[in-house]
Amino acid sequence: MSGVLVIMEQRGGAWNRMSWETLAAGQQLAAQTGQTASTAVAGQGIGALAGELARKKLERVYAVDHALLGAYTADGYTAALEQLIRKASPSLVLFPHTYQVRDFAPKLATRFGQVLISDTIGFRVDGGAPVFARQLFQGKLNADVKPGGAGPYFASVQAGAFRADQLQDGSAQVENFTPDLSADEIRAKPLDPFRESARAVDLTAAEIIVSVGRGIKEKDNIPIVEELAKALGAELAASRPICDSGWLPMERQVGSSGQTVSPKVYLAVGISGAIQHLVGMKGAKTIVAINKDSNAPIFEVADYGIVGDLFEVVPALVEEVKKAKG
Repeated sequence: MSGVLVIMEQRGGAWNRMSWETLAAGQQLAAQTGQTASTAVAGQGIGALAGELARKKLERVYAVDHALLGAYTADGYTAALEQLIRKASPSLVLFPHTYQVRDFAPKLATRFGQVLISDTIGFRVDGGAPVFARQLFQGKLNADVKPGGAGPYFASVQAGAFRADQLQDGSAQVENFTPDLSADEIRAKPLDPFRESARAVDLTAAEIIVSVGRGIKEKDNIPIVEELAKALGAELAASRPICDSGWLPMERQVGSSGQTVSPKVYLAVGISGAIQHLVGMKGAKTIVAINKDSNAPIFEVADYGIVGDLFEVVPALVEEVKKAKG
């Protein structure tokens, strides 16, 4: 039994973005444990999706295709993927930590006498075996979880924990897999899929984010940071206290109870760096912090830090950005 198998998630022929982050995690874990990485996508008529995966550095792409997988059901996905896993014999199965995965993956793991190590944020290798990190108490504590038993092991990956742009391209063989499914196995009748409330702003798609915290002092000062976001062509975001106070709408909150983002650049303005906020932006490629407290926790994760009064620093930055843009 060897190899890492990443289960991708798609809906209506469109990928869930977290699938790519999980695939990057799978490639990295396979490399560090001296194994190969493969992937699987389930559905009906998924040849084009499998072909897209075949352009990544993988050993094999499994196209799990069946008419009864056209609409998601926990029974259908569990039965189909159980058959695939018993055939492929991976040592580890990775999932993106989505609503859908939370629905069926624990049931799937149980069929192998295992539990799902859910919502992991990273891993390390100990004696050739993976040890996963999970956050507890809204990120206040990290716990190491080492799977036991004969395997295969099952784990899901938290949004933003790995970067999709670290995926390695290559070529892989596509193998069609038709599971043995019958309609009487599907006990649930598929209804319209769950949809989150519509957001006017999708921070997860932003490449640059300027986020404001309690250092802004009052609502009337928000335009100071808005001007910086406008100059940079960035989305404006905030920590929880700003949104709880009604200074910015809740859809702009970043953190454990808001959105999880992974932009190219994240500017934290007047944000101290509470762990509840950090878990929402830790996937940022470059973090810039502006805070007058040199001991603020945000500086521990920042790539660049400016210790100073934001009411002096931010206007100066706006002017410099405008000059640079001509």
